[in-house]
Order: sequence, then C-alpha cells, then structure tokens
Amino acid sequence: MTATEVRVRAAREGDAEAAAACVRAAFERYVARIGRPPAPMLLDYPAVIAQGRAWVAELQGQVVGVLVQYETEDGFYIDTVAAAPHTQGTGVGRALLLFAEAEARVRGYESLYLCTNSMMTENQVFYPRIGYVEYDRRAQGGYDRVFYRKALQQRP
Repeated sequence: MTATEVRVRAAREGDAEAAAACVRAAFERYVARIGRPPAPMLLDYPAVIAQGRAWVAELQGQVVGVLVQYETEDGFYIDTVAAAPHTQGTGVGRALLLFAEAEARVRGYESLYLCTNSMMTENQVFYPRIGYVEYDRRAQGGYDRVFYRKALQQRP
C-alpha cells in the first residue's frame, strides 16, 4: 500500500460510523497515557460531517483515515488526523496533512495550525520534521496541548 493509492474525499453521512471507528482505533493507545479518551475520540462525527468539516481517506473503498479541519479566528485549523492502525507508517496521515495544506491554500491561508496532547510525545517529534513549528503550550478543554503552525508555500 502506498499513499498514492489513497483517495481523500469529503466525508458523507454514511461515513460517520466508519470515521468514528477509525479515530477510536487510532487514538485508543493514548487513553491510558492521558488518563481519558483524547478529544478526537469524543467528537460527534455525524455532526462534524454535516458541518462539512470532515474528510476521509479511502483505500480500496475502505475508510482508513480521517481528517477534521475548519476555519477559526486563529486561522485554518487541523482538529484531527487519524490513520487506521494497520496503515500507520504507510503515508495515509501524510496524505491527509497534504490535503489539509492544499485546502488551506485554496481558502487563501498562508499557514495552518494544529495541536497535539502533551502526552503524545511521538507527535512532538513528527510535526517538526514535516515543517510545523511549536508556538504555544496551554491547557484547553481539560487537555494539556502543544500548538504548532506551518507556513504554506504558495503554488504558482
């Protein structure tokens, strides 16, 4: 499997159960570390999909990744990036992040931002490797979060 085989599309109403299951599977390993479910596991996926904020990555017709993104007062925000555990390390997450960057550019943003839980130390290594710069740490919604921003290169 390669990221080129993955297709990212807007989530549809019928994707809610598969999207929630994918996110649960991707984030389940963090529950014990954080002491409670990570925020993406608590989202109302039917509502997020109805609001036009969710995309899915498909591989051979199966949902293998989920992206939740939207505009905020602080800019273009990536709320959730999840790849099914059996696909982690294959480029599904990267395909979703590249899709988010393209969407932010289309909407006229020069950067985008995201956050991760301070207990998800793997992400604090990964995000800087792909161009994200830490700019804040704060408690939000009962979670200790690390915020990152990435400047976007404009395409000609």
